[in-house]
Amino acid sequence: MTVLGDSELDPTDALSSVPAAGSRRGTPAVGRLKFCYGPMDCGKSTLALQIDHNHARQGRQGLLLVRHDRSGSAQISSRIGITRGAVELAGDTDVRGLVREMWSRGQHVDYLIVDEAQFLSPAQVEQLAELADDVQVDVYCFGIATDFRSELFPGARRLFELADELQPVQVEVLCWCGLPGRFNARVRDGVVLRAGDTVVVADTVTSSTPLVEVSTEATDSTTVRYQVLCRLHYRRGDLGPSSPQEGQLRLT
Repeated sequence: MTVLGDSELDPTDALSSVPAAGSRRGTPAVGRLKFCYGPMDCGKSTLALQIDHNHARQGRQGLLLVRHDRSGSAQISSRIGITRGAVELAGDTDVRGLVREMWSRGQHVDYLIVDEAQFLSPAQVEQLAELADDVQVDVYCFGIATDFRSELFPGARRLFELADELQPVQVEVLCWCGLPGRFNARVRDGVVLRAGDTVVVADTVTSSTPLVEVSTEATDSTTVRYQVLCRLHYRRGDLGPSSPQEGQLRLT
């Protein structure tokens, strides 16, 4: 075995030295960018509102943001009935500008809560990372990782690439067979759809609020709903023996 001397260090070695603990005290403080993700109905919005509550109790000031909430309103809404008003983001909204606007009104922003973060543009995710790094704002994003085709949403993909912390939401959602459900199947007339618009937002059948469809193409009036499936039954398009069931996700 050949031993390299100090003058013959391997140029392919990408490891850099880590500063001593005392030296790290001079490193600029930065905020955190965290992405909590999971399938539909696993409690992401509930967790978002709980984190906002916990931070607010400690005197921190936050800003709640949402993109395409299922209710069709500018709010973060949980299926267990908890709601909070929020700022609705458009596709071209500069999140940094919203924070600057708060500052200009004399309102401090310690943290951001972003629900339905999968619908953010990659540029908006980069703006969130900039806020965390440059002005020490803690950013908590909540959303679905993959669409009905089992492909990553562009916003979710950029969050996976940039976030400091990735956390799957721990509330388990079950497929009809009892296995953990991970895939958000879009269903029309008992058939799992494999193609169509990427973004279609729906709520449960028991909701009293208007349902929202967000689409780039014309769609017909046929009932469309969502059902969480395990990988096996998603691949097979098997919706189970008693589909649809009460409370499954539906768009009419």
